[in-house]
Amino acid sequence: MNALSEAPASQFRHDWSIEEVLALYELPLLELIHRAHLVHRAHHRPDAIQLCTLLSIKTGGCPEDCAYCSQSSRYETPTRPEPMLRLEEVVARAQAAKEKGATRFCMGAAWREVKDGPAFERVLEMVRAVRALGLEACATLGMLTEEQALRLKEAGLSAYNHNLDTSPEFYRSIISTRRFEERLQTIRNVMKAGISVCSGGIIGMGESARDRCEMLRILASLNPHPESVPINALVPIPGTPLADRPPIDPLELVRTIAVARILMPKAIVRLSAGRKALSREAQILCFLAGANSIFYGERLLTTGNPDTDSDKKLLEEAGLLPLPPLSESPGETPCPAPLQSP
Repeated sequence: MNALSEAPASQFRHDWSIEEVLALYELPLLELIHRAHLVHRAHHRPDAIQLCTLLSIKTGGCPEDCAYCSQSSRYETPTRPEPMLRLEEVVARAQAAKEKGATRFCMGAAWREVKDGPAFERVLEMVRAVRALGLEACATLGMLTEEQALRLKEAGLSAYNHNLDTSPEFYRSIISTRRFEERLQTIRNVMKAGISVCSGGIIGMGESARDRCEMLRILASLNPHPESVPINALVPIPGTPLADRPPIDPLELVRTIAVARILMPKAIVRLSAGRKALSREAQILCFLAGANSIFYGERLLTTGNPDTDSDKKLLEEAGLLPLPPLSESPGETPCPAPLQSP
């Protein structure tokens, strides 16, 4: 198929070439959005959006040197290490998120990798407790072994987040303490355990359009495609090597989301970090291009996010309603439900 001359079909391809993906990315913007929106409507309710809340259950002190991260122990940033949260506090935060309309509760720990022991046992307890509330449970804990992934599956984990961040080539420019292949291996372990994969990346770190396209091409090569694809815009953090990066052009974010939607038709494409800096109009353009999930709540691990009242107003004005937990309706697109009042 010539990506420039023919609208992309909605079959689930896993064999995109980098030339095809770049051709899509470089289409005239309105044509790209149009094609992405057609794919979106073929596989998703156009008036539905997944609301997720993200909580840092263990903050700071990470030994990695990710150039964008405020939680690295190698940089002097505003984030200070904090002990792991108690189970009761996590359950209370999950319940509050549910009452405000969230259907997926994501828990993040600033670890390079999961280590067996009391901390991991506590995470398993958290997963069970979140599921008992009727919420989907997602976790991002760093690298996982096959056995650890199986234990998370047994505890009821709905999805595991492990972002590729960028292309393999540019990856070496932002992280030296982990290999790109190690990220892919964790994703394979998650898939083998039968847990949904949540994996995306960050734009605005100085990468090229080709780097963005290569990241998306690799995600689309996974079989099955990731269930969730978060697209993050860099939030520059004082003290990190990327602190002085200029803001990404919002239209580049729109392009990245549109290409993700075309390549991975059934994925939930999440408009993630950096949303606080976007205008209402830019966010709505992202929804038109295929984004159908946001993080809902005032914090994303250690960075700011729009408050829930602002998001409720935005979604109401855009005519969007939240999806119930996807796990309640396997194989179907569930009907949206009204936003709950806080």
